[in-house]
Amino acid sequence: MKLYECVPNFSEGKNEEVVATLRKAIESVPDVKLLDVEKDPDHNRSVFTFVGTSEGVLDAAFKAIKVAVELIDMNRHEGAHPRIGAADVVPFVPLFDATMEEAVNLAHKLAKRVSEELNLPVYLYGEAAQKPDRYDLANIRKGQYEGLAEKMKDPNWKPDYGPDTPHPTAGAVIIGARKLLVAYNVNLASRNLKAAKRIARHVRAKTGGLAFVKALGFDLPTKEMVQVSMNLTDYGKTPIHAAYEYVKLWAERYSQPVYESEIVGLVPMKALVDVAKFYLKLNDFKTDQIIESRIYDGWTLDLYLADLASSEAVPGGGAVSALSLAQASALLSMVAGIGLKRKKYRENWESFGKIRDRAKQILKRAKELVKEDSDAFAKVMEAYGLPKDSPERRIKIDEALEKAAKVPLETALLSKEVLRLADQIEPIAPKSAHSDVSVARYQAEAAFKGAIENVRINLSSMKDDTRKEKLKKELENLEQTEVT
Repeated sequence: MKLYECVPNFSEGKNEEVVATLRKAIESVPDVKLLDVEKDPDHNRSVFTFVGTSEGVLDAAFKAIKVAVELIDMNRHEGAHPRIGAADVVPFVPLFDATMEEAVNLAHKLAKRVSEELNLPVYLYGEAAQKPDRYDLANIRKGQYEGLAEKMKDPNWKPDYGPDTPHPTAGAVIIGARKLLVAYNVNLASRNLKAAKRIARHVRAKTGGLAFVKALGFDLPTKEMVQVSMNLTDYGKTPIHAAYEYVKLWAERYSQPVYESEIVGLVPMKALVDVAKFYLKLNDFKTDQIIESRIYDGWTLDLYLADLASSEAVPGGGAVSALSLAQASALLSMVAGIGLKRKKYRENWESFGKIRDRAKQILKRAKELVKEDSDAFAKVMEAYGLPKDSPERRIKIDEALEKAAKVPLETALLSKEVLRLADQIEPIAPKSAHSDVSVARYQAEAAFKGAIENVRINLSSMKDDTRKEKLKKELENLEQTEVT
């Protein structure tokens, strides 16, 4: 499967509400998974890391940029990190079987959409750069937001997409494609910013330091330290330990004690393996000697089935029902996608689009319900494990049973919606996909019936009549419409 990483940097690291809204925008897209959020009040910057399909990362990136344009005013922004816009930089990184060429294509698609729909100037960088002097991010950022309007008057700095003047509050955005990099910082137990900047100059490739290293010196008022902040653009050729040792060497030269180092965002396993090999003097150590890498290398489904087949009570029937729901919605999304690819079905494209969007939303929720069902049952077992003479035991049991009933109740409700989507798509589906619609229907029916059984068994153990009657009524309303 072709997956892409997207690591947008936004010019906001203090306002929790804005960061939360950015997060919500990304998580609203079914085809992506948000892996990490890093925010720094000194840099006044937040960095999000998410992965997904080409369509997913494109949509999530656009939605997040839209939020940034609406909520971040660069005229009032202050922070240590260089920046030219509310959504400062948005890189795409190809993973697994995806190619750099495809990542570049994504950058162009996003740039076009952002410029047209948000009226935002766009510069392309990295592998997506259209001019040699725009390959390096630092060149585009030179002058920062405060100097952007004047810089854009120069014909050489006409944006690749969008208007020739900055957005009045959001500035401009830099979109590109690149390899995986490691964001690595070394903090010094000092307030000597001049020394930190000198060390950064010695370390960065551009001024004669280590190859594939970009470095800047920053003040960190909240930590009462200074920082040498680095991007290792090829961690295989300049590994983390080499950057650390070189910073340490120059820090000692300037009598600046190293206090700590940090990785911002996510890091490839190989980068840490290289550090371990260096400091432990490991002979011929390989990444596949790490047990987790061998267990999870393509074994996610196997591990789930192994858990299911074990003598443990979780995962159980509720999780299986939610998984059936996920498969049903995924199949309908596929059928709609096939229709959207073929011009002969053009008259049904709007219907296919709506069905696919909703099927993907249900798929995202179904995957969450698989885990939520197991977690809910674990809480039930935990409540039953309380001392029998505890006055809270019965209350805790009923609370846990209520939650354990609500999860499959939602699964059943969504299963009925998937069945309605199957009814909508069946008359217009491509002939080659009719069997897929039928299988989706069978899966949704199984999900519904299995979920209903799990609701009933949890209700049968409840003693709290108020909770029980409310759930029974919801169950009866669901069952009134026959599912066949």
